[in-house]
Amino acid sequence: MNDFLNQVILDNPVRDYLVLIGVLLFVSFVKRYVSKGMAAILFRLVRRWSPQIEEKDFVSLLLRPLEYFLLLVTFMLTIDRFTFPQVLNVHLYNKATLKDLTDTLLALAFSMSIIWIMLRLIDFIALVLEKKADLTEDKTDNQFIIFFRDFFKAIVFIMGAIAFIRILFGPSLVEKIIAGLGIGAAALALAAKESIENLIGSFIIFFDKPFRVGDSVKVDSYQGTVEKIGLRSTRIRTLEKTFVTVPNKKMVDSILDNLSLRTQQRVAMRLEIGSEAPADKVLKVLDDIRSLLQNNSNVLPGFTVNLNDFTKDTYIVQVIFNTYIIDGNQYAALREKVNLAIIRLLAENEVKLPTTSTNVTFGNLGS
Repeated sequence: MNDFLNQVILDNPVRDYLVLIGVLLFVSFVKRYVSKGMAAILFRLVRRWSPQIEEKDFVSLLLRPLEYFLLLVTFMLTIDRFTFPQVLNVHLYNKATLKDLTDTLLALAFSMSIIWIMLRLIDFIALVLEKKADLTEDKTDNQFIIFFRDFFKAIVFIMGAIAFIRILFGPSLVEKIIAGLGIGAAALALAAKESIENLIGSFIIFFDKPFRVGDSVKVDSYQGTVEKIGLRSTRIRTLEKTFVTVPNKKMVDSILDNLSLRTQQRVAMRLEIGSEAPADKVLKVLDDIRSLLQNNSNVLPGFTVNLNDFTKDTYIVQVIFNTYIIDGNQYAALREKVNLAIIRLLAENEVKLPTTSTNVTFGNLGS
């Protein structure tokens, strides 16, 4: 039996292969339980930050990354005692060998597992902050959390890319890249000018808060409800229910009308009366409209009702008033109510709106 275990295959005894297989099988069997235990311990350390988070939410985020991390670390520690077979250590490219390739792949896998865990930790922190933000009525905090979650994930990806470059090509290339960035920083900044401006615009939006998620805004020719504020752009659901993406730079630099922050709405009407109406009846209509608006609780004081202009065919009456009603449906209902009331006043006073007519005169054609 000892002879069999001590038999050397590919520069390593059979005993080492059996130990490697046994350890990996054991870890594969217990990795889920060990990972749950590690996640539970970590959860107890962070539970005081947010009592609303349940343990299963935290465990579900970290379980798979911890499982692969545990299995990978076990494999790396066990394989370290092996001697790489010389017969397999062939040259692949330049001076690189198969052993160099396997070492590089293990280093990449280890780095990926670390990055995976960091991304899940960022998701957990975002989840904690979202639970706290849900306790407030302001939905901007939720979007703010999503924004910075994506921002920090982008930083982790950049750090991971630098780590991969270092593993694949060595620290010298990383130093050259950093030096190159220092030399070509102006060219890089010029090439990424639009992206940088949009990123800065997103920070201005979150800190200055000219609008928030859920606000109704009008920018340039677009009007709608803000659904998302991202790193580069803002998404707006228009009145036509289309989904418009506007760069954050444009949202900051353009004249933006935040319709949700209105305290009042203004109604401006232009009423035309036929010129055949007597002056006393026109005056009576004006007085009745003033009484109508004065008795309406939704119309604010300071309204204007006057004979603004006239032509050879019409008298032009101007009606302007403000209301506290902001909701679109209620606002439309108020305008309908006022319009119908004015139509009744015109009918009661026997005042008609101007009509378009054409008089044709036929004369005698003499011989």
